[in-house]
Amino acid sequence: MEKVRIGIIGGSGLYQMPELKNVKEVEIDTPFGKPSDAFIIGELEGVKVAFLARHGRGHRLLPTEIPFRANIYAMKLLGVEFIFSVSAVGSLQEKYAPLDFVIPDQFFDRTRGRTEESTFFGDGIVAHITFSHPVCPELCDILEEACKKVEGLTVHRGGTYLCMEGPAFSTKAESNVYRQWGMDIIGMTNLQEAKLAREAEIAYATLALVTDYDCWHEGHDSVSVEMVVEYLNKNVRNAQIVLKEAVKLVEVKNLKNPYEGATKNAIFTAPEYWNPETLKKLEAIIGKYATKQAE
Repeated sequence: MEKVRIGIIGGSGLYQMPELKNVKEVEIDTPFGKPSDAFIIGELEGVKVAFLARHGRGHRLLPTEIPFRANIYAMKLLGVEFIFSVSAVGSLQEKYAPLDFVIPDQFFDRTRGRTEESTFFGDGIVAHITFSHPVCPELCDILEEACKKVEGLTVHRGGTYLCMEGPAFSTKAESNVYRQWGMDIIGMTNLQEAKLAREAEIAYATLALVTDYDCWHEGHDSVSVEMVVEYLNKNVRNAQIVLKEAVKLVEVKNLKNPYEGATKNAIFTAPEYWNPETLKKLEAIIGKYATKQAE
């Protein structure tokens, strides 16, 4: 399988990258099932990237139906070291206006039924990954720099992404509570991706596209699908331009993956007790550590 260093996960509205050249589709099977869709492998500004539509092309998957483990594991099998994740979000603070971009540096978990999709571990191998800083600051630097190259685009660095269960949007009471907690933006997908990327030793960063003020804002008393789609379509083109610049910057700066080896010291289970079947499933992530232990 050909190796690709940079992966892009496109969320609502971003189902393709028209600037990709020399494109081909690659179907990947993983020990955790099939990913959301076939990967689109191509060149963006001369740099090879792997693009995946998070919800599948045509937006077929609910947030709770996304095979997060398969998506990230497939990225690992491709050799991906850096993931840019693009996601539509609602704003929980006045300063994040519709059409703004946010590069969050923290996550807050409000999901309820995604325990299985939040970790690769279990079934005889226990690991507790360090996750106090859930995104890669170097990738965030690159996203910020790329955003500033787009004329008229307002970008905010930092902030907390609250990940809710969905698929319904928030009630007004929930939205107001999240604001009181100091949350900044709200979405339904990126937390699981960030956790799994860290376990897979892949650098990860989110580019959040603000589509609405959730339902707390007096001028946005109720969030409609039509409203979200309208702003989303306006944001998508800017996101494509930002990603093109960001991918180029990763290569220009010769960025090194700071999370290589991150999982080694997170594994609590003594090697002699590792479940062989689980080890086989996780070969792409921890197989190298099993080999070293055997030596």
